[in-house]
Amino acid sequence: MNSFALKNVNHIYGSGSAQVHALHDVNFAAEAGTLSLVMGPSGSGKSTFLAIAGGLLTPTSGTVEVNGVSYTERSKKDRDALRLDSIGFVLQKYHLLPFLTVADQFELVDRVKPQGNLDKDALNDVLTTLGIKDLLHKYPDELSGGQQQRVAIARALYPNPTIILADEPTSALDSPRVAVVGGLLKDLAIKHNKAVVVVTHDTRLIDAADHLYEIKDGYLSKKANPSA
Repeated sequence: MNSFALKNVNHIYGSGSAQVHALHDVNFAAEAGTLSLVMGPSGSGKSTFLAIAGGLLTPTSGTVEVNGVSYTERSKKDRDALRLDSIGFVLQKYHLLPFLTVADQFELVDRVKPQGNLDKDALNDVLTTLGIKDLLHKYPDELSGGQQQRVAIARALYPNPTIILADEPTSALDSPRVAVVGGLLKDLAIKHNKAVVVVTHDTRLIDAADHLYEIKDGYLSKKANPSA
C-alpha cells in the first residue's frame, strides 16, 4: 500500500485577474522503503506541493491519502493528529530551538506526543547512524550546519512517522556533503521503512533516488527511474 498519495490535486491562489493556478491535476504516490525526488526550479509549484503533501495546506480540489485514508476529508483536529503521528518534516532552516540542547529537542517531542515515539534503543540506533550521538548536550549554535541538519533528520524520525518530507535539504552543501546526505536519506527509507520525499532543485541527489518526478509550472510528471 502507498504510504501517501495525491490524486488529481489542483490548487489555486487568489481570484479574478490575480488568480494563480499553482498545481494542475497532480497525481503522486510514495511507498514505504523508497526515496522520491520532486525536482523543479523556483516558482514551479514545489512549495505548494510540499505544503499539501504535508497537510499544511488544503488543495482547491482533489484528495490526499495517508496510509489509505483520505486526509482532506478529516476535521482540522484529526488532520493535526494525523500529521503529528504520520509525517516528519526536515525543513531547509532546520528550526532547532536555540535554547534547547540536542537531547532537549527530543524531550520536547515527548511533551507534544507522549506515546508512539521511538524507544531508547531505536533512538540510539538513529543517533549512531547519523553520527550525532556525542552531540546530545550541545546547543544548536555549537553545531555546524551539517550537524544541525542531521539533528533535524533525527528529530523528524523520532515520532516514528510513516512519511519523511524534506525541503531542499542540500541547498547550501558542497558536493561531497550532498553525497553523504543523499546516502543518509536513502538509508532512512530502507532501514527504517519510511516513504522519503525530497523536494529540491539539486540534481546531485538523483543518483540516490528510487523515483524521480519533475514539476514545472504546476504540472507534475514522472521521469525514468534514475537508477535504471
